[in-house]
Amino acid sequence: MTSSLDQLKATGTVVVSDSGDFASIAKYKPQDATTNPSLILAASKKPEYAKLIDVAAEYAKDKASDIDTKVEVALDRLLVEFGKEILKIIPGKVSTEVDASFSFSTKASVDKALRIIDLYKEQGIDKDRVLIKIASTWEGIKAAEILQRDHGINCNLTLMFSPVQAIAAAEANAYLISPFVGRILDWFKASTKKEYSKEEDPGVASVKAIFNYYKKYGYKTIVMGASFRNTGEITELAGCDYLTISPNLLEDLLNSTEPVPKKLDASQAASLDIEKKTYINEEATFRFDFNEDQMAVEKLREGISKFAADAITLKGIIKEKLA
Repeated sequence: MTSSLDQLKATGTVVVSDSGDFASIAKYKPQDATTNPSLILAASKKPEYAKLIDVAAEYAKDKASDIDTKVEVALDRLLVEFGKEILKIIPGKVSTEVDASFSFSTKASVDKALRIIDLYKEQGIDKDRVLIKIASTWEGIKAAEILQRDHGINCNLTLMFSPVQAIAAAEANAYLISPFVGRILDWFKASTKKEYSKEEDPGVASVKAIFNYYKKYGYKTIVMGASFRNTGEITELAGCDYLTISPNLLEDLLNSTEPVPKKLDASQAASLDIEKKTYINEEATFRFDFNEDQMAVEKLREGISKFAADAITLKGIIKEKLA
């Protein structure tokens, strides 16, 4: 019997590994892989990855005179070092995240993205194999618009919890978006004190709505569901463009033979009654509409803070190495 993982792939969904632990990636044969500061931090604590921190620290030693600048340089190189190793395993692209502390500065996000791409170039890796991950703030979406339009750098807009963010991202011609599923479910479970079946999961419903909106209005931006809590959330989104899945859930799907029928179909979206909206040059409208969604506001704030905190922890580890 075919595994649930292979059945998922057969629905047309591209499977992506959501991990910094590249030693575990090859088993599941994903096309792409995504990382973030939290995943890199978790992986960096394993002994087998200590050498990557050594490489990054050695690279930064002569790049600046002050320790804080050296740490920044080393962190960028560490992210790229992980990406480089992952790209040896997968045939497609790796997502590398801009420091979340830049989430409210378009210029800082663009500058950091260009720096990351330059570091990949130094390693002989073309920008076409890299997605720059940026938080889906107004400033982040504008950074992605600039990177796509002016530099031909493909972007993955992450920490997405709202159709407002998704519509603005598509209008900015972002290559890919990562609407979060599990974190939306977390919020609703905490807020309502109830359990949700996979069929009524609010995170799943959010991604379905974004997928249908994109397909109805012909947007080319890829929808990649992310942040899953269980395999039911994944199988309910079978047929979505991409799904990025953690190794433990990939293992569950690999070991399961439960049927995975296609649930999302682009051809059926055209007949749906969905209102068209625009945000691309409407910052005030974007901010107001986004602000009306309490869940999205809270989860975006929480996500940015967590990723930024984990980046600070990584910097501390690097600082010790450099000292």
